[in-house]
Amino acid sequence: MVSTTVLACLLASTAAAAGRVDTPPIPAGCESVGRGTAPATARVPGEPPFPPVQLEIRTPFEPTAFPAGGRNYLVYELHLQNFTEAPMALRGIEVFDPDSAEGRSIATLAGPGLFDKLVPIGAETLGSDPSLGSDQRAVAFLCLAFDGGSTPPNRIGHRVLLDGAVAIGPTIGTHHDPLKVLGPPVRGTDWIADNGLSITAHHRKGLVVAGGLAQISRRYAIDWKRSRDGAFFAGDARAVRSYHAYGADVVAVADAAVVLAKDGFPDNIPRTAAGFETAVPMTMETVAGNAVVLDLGDGQFAYYAHLKPGSLRVRTGDRVRRGQPLAKVGNSGDSRWPHLHFQVTNGPGILASEGIPYLIDHYRTRTASGDWESHAHEFPLGDRVIDFRAPDSAEQP
Repeated sequence: MVSTTVLACLLASTAAAAGRVDTPPIPAGCESVGRGTAPATARVPGEPPFPPVQLEIRTPFEPTAFPAGGRNYLVYELHLQNFTEAPMALRGIEVFDPDSAEGRSIATLAGPGLFDKLVPIGAETLGSDPSLGSDQRAVAFLCLAFDGGSTPPNRIGHRVLLDGAVAIGPTIGTHHDPLKVLGPPVRGTDWIADNGLSITAHHRKGLVVAGGLAQISRRYAIDWKRSRDGAFFAGDARAVRSYHAYGADVVAVADAAVVLAKDGFPDNIPRTAAGFETAVPMTMETVAGNAVVLDLGDGQFAYYAHLKPGSLRVRTGDRVRRGQPLAKVGNSGDSRWPHLHFQVTNGPGILASEGIPYLIDHYRTRTASGDWESHAHEFPLGDRVIDFRAPDSAEQP
């Protein structure tokens, strides 16, 4: 069975929005957006000022809306640069619908809600009252969570509120890439989708210059860990085999071609209070450890990293079927505890690519009441135990 490509315009039909029992909280750093939109909060002059406000506003990689946990999400970045000799005080960022009457507001970020999302480029800090110094650049890491199954507009614009001025950025689209519906990358139950969309997770802000471009390959990356009885391991914390995820099967998420199958790197001793050191020095060649990359078509690639040494069952150039075992979860490369690092990107490089969203065809999450709730065609969020077994399945954990 090949993976399915879903048209992003159909996002509103998520089953979760219709009758979800236990809607998970939105990830840290995401702004909740209601069904309606409000009038613009920024006073925009009737004619563009002259000279224009010398603030560059750009989004190097446009977002793709996707459903998760009963909401629809937009995850992207705004790069801001002050092209003047004077500092610019950043009072807020307003996201608006350029195709609505009067450019109605979708969300406004100001105060602590803005400061927490801004990361300066370079040594100079922004300060508690964020300002861009002369020629200074910063990145705003944005995440919008549209409530109740409401869908994002096809295009969005941005107004940056300054002292006595408003800078308007270019309009960007919200359906940049086809959304692929994939199978799960692991089997069984007791999985945790760690280090996902939260702005506090290292993946989300993982802006890396690779191939001459500043990119975020890990924008939607998940570290799949296994928890049993509230713990990731039982026994000796320095033994990889003590970890519940270690040695679990890693499987193909779609019918695909293997464009990379790399083995031979040893497992690391897991990190403890005694410290951590990788088994081999970290380079661009070793950072992923043992790895498999699948070409999913449409310019999209699935990357499996930190695999168990000697466990790979495929070679570069092979064709695989969805659900076919590829390797086993390990602790190689830049990995502190056994887990599967899984991401989908627009290129085969672990860092030299842009992360794009995807959906998993079906899974279940354990609710706060202890019941199981089914999900279909959603991106998995953290803070819930995830079960990839079909209901009433005899599949072993």
